[in-house]
Amino acid sequence: MSDPSCETELRARAQNRCELCGDDQALSVLAVPPQTTSAAERAVLVCDVCRGQVTGEQPLVPRHWHCLQQAAWSEVPAVVVVSWRLLGRLTGEGWAQELRDQMYLDDDVLSWAQAAMDAAPEEAVVHTRDSNGTPLANGDAVTLIKDLDVKGASFTAKRGTVVKNIRLTDDPGLVEGRVNAIAIVLKTEFLKKVG
Repeated sequence: MSDPSCETELRARAQNRCELCGDDQALSVLAVPPQTTSAAERAVLVCDVCRGQVTGEQPLVPRHWHCLQQAAWSEVPAVVVVSWRLLGRLTGEGWAQELRDQMYLDDDVLSWAQAAMDAAPEEAVVHTRDSNGTPLANGDAVTLIKDLDVKGASFTAKRGTVVKNIRLTDDPGLVEGRVNAIAIVLKTEFLKKVG
């Protein structure tokens, strides 16, 4: 969207802040599909971090999107539409699903929000995978494929150790688990899913 008057209108509406997270750096206009007009009503002003994750150029980082707890209640329909879509993409995040369930969208705004759901980049969600590429989920059991020195503890987690009931983290390369009754963070490249 290169219409200077549209950007000027959006900057005024957003008070020169990202309409999703509130950042004031590297702002640009993002059209909210399906684009029926080039008007500011069908666009949002976003920072580079939000833009990359909304468009799928960067993986979704659930922690970043806690800002939607405010954006979801915006009086600007385009901001509400983007918030609703993002909350739907944050599968596995209980807080996101609860917030989305609490949102009330007028029929025309809901139709707009649902209109491009098929076009949302599914690959933008980065899944946590073990060393073989098998997806991991909260509660899974994994086996260590190599001896690991546990930093801050006086033991080595031995190869073959089963770690039950893992928890995913915001980083798809790390999971939390308990070894010798101590909670530790493990790199997924050293894990193999059990079963």
